[in-house]
Amino acid sequence: MAACRSVSPDYPERAGFLTPLVGLLASTGMRSGEALRLDISDADLTQGILHIRRTKFRKDRLVPVHPSTLAVLRDYARHRDGDLPTPDTPAFFVSSRGTRLSKSGLNAAFGAARSLAGLDRGKPVRLHDLRHRFAVRRLANWHQQGADARAMLPLLATYLGHGHYSDTAYYITADADLLAMAAERALAWGETP
Repeated sequence: MAACRSVSPDYPERAGFLTPLVGLLASTGMRSGEALRLDISDADLTQGILHIRRTKFRKDRLVPVHPSTLAVLRDYARHRDGDLPTPDTPAFFVSSRGTRLSKSGLNAAFGAARSLAGLDRGKPVRLHDLRHRFAVRRLANWHQQGADARAMLPLLATYLGHGHYSDTAYYITADADLLAMAAERALAWGETP
């Protein structure tokens, strides 16, 4: 996040949209395309609810955001509206030209921040990795809290907008630490992992 705030000192608008957008992706597990398609009318900044339309599976869903994320989104909206009082687009996230932020614009800005943070060595961090990390951390937190993460999968699947629970269950097998926690829990319950 520090790299997002510091990216492109000669182009402060880049940090202006990148910081809240990356924070939103990391804290909600949203797909980057979903965030880019958000319109101002989709963001209830009073209640802290985002209306995600046209997901990967052509479904709509509501995504509540954490109060700290909501505060950042409100601040971004205040600055955006001050800089562009009569925008040409209904988009929530806009470029410095006042147009909807493009995927290529987001990827370029994220690539610059990733490089600044030293995260482009080896296999570079991708925006989608933020979604994966969100899902894995949520499942790990449930395991650590003693909750039945398997029973919670439908909730996480709905929140992430997955079409099938198996899409969400993938995160259990995709992370070695989480897989170990699940196996340990199954053994404690007398099940075969």
